[in-house]
Amino acid sequence: MNELVGRVGVVTGAGSGIGRGIALGLADERMTVAVADIHRDSAESVASEINDRGGRAYPVVVDVTSFDSLTAAAATVAGESGGAHLLCANAGVLARIASLDEHTIEDWEYTISVNLLGVVKTVKAFLPQLRERAPDAHIVNTASLGGLIATEGFPIGAYIASKYACVGYSEMLRAELASQGIGVSVLCPGVVESQLVNTSSRNRPGAFGEQAGPVPFGARSESTPRTITAMPAEDVGPIVVDAVRANRLHVLTHPESRPAVEKRFRAILDDFDHAADRKSKSGA
Repeated sequence: MNELVGRVGVVTGAGSGIGRGIALGLADERMTVAVADIHRDSAESVASEINDRGGRAYPVVVDVTSFDSLTAAAATVAGESGGAHLLCANAGVLARIASLDEHTIEDWEYTISVNLLGVVKTVKAFLPQLRERAPDAHIVNTASLGGLIATEGFPIGAYIASKYACVGYSEMLRAELASQGIGVSVLCPGVVESQLVNTSSRNRPGAFGEQAGPVPFGARSESTPRTITAMPAEDVGPIVVDAVRANRLHVLTHPESRPAVEKRFRAILDDFDHAADRKSKSGA
């Protein structure tokens, strides 16, 4: 999808953080942006920011855990701007910073309902519009660097598991939609400035229990032993734009994380070598 000017982009979770950064990046390319968020005030604020900068955007209120809400949002986008060319399924949550044993079942259910099923439902709701615009259509699903490696020093197991699943879903989706002329990318950002824990707490329905208290990623603590400099969220937008134009599968923000990913895959290959050696010795 090379031409973005005049096209329509939809971004969920666009009221703050990475979603806002993507929305601003799309607007800078003169796309019309549907700023979708569970909170009307957040969606309206980012849409107004874009419009004040000379772009074109409008707010859409949506709950990505509800397919009915998403189909209503898709109808709104169709009515307002004719339908989506680019879908960024970005909404995500971080339910708890604690060991896996300390994660509650409600933490798992909340995490999966947004980070995995929320992406699946978002794609399902907007795919008919994207098919109408193919090959001028693309999907970007937001996972995490934690969807490629289990991040040592960050006890966020449910989040990691959900992001691994999002990466796998996106890779399968890309393979299935390629013949239909729809590109698929999965955004795997490292640490980016956001209020993810705070917004996760704010958005967490009572049915999913109590949210854990916030632990800022930039602070030193038992959960975050290293001081980390977070990327400004606004810097993610141009990275996503470049990946859409190039039809990249994995969209990476922190190339310095490559050694950690290589370490993981070397361990996998070592296990293949072990399996091959064992098979050879057994004569199978």
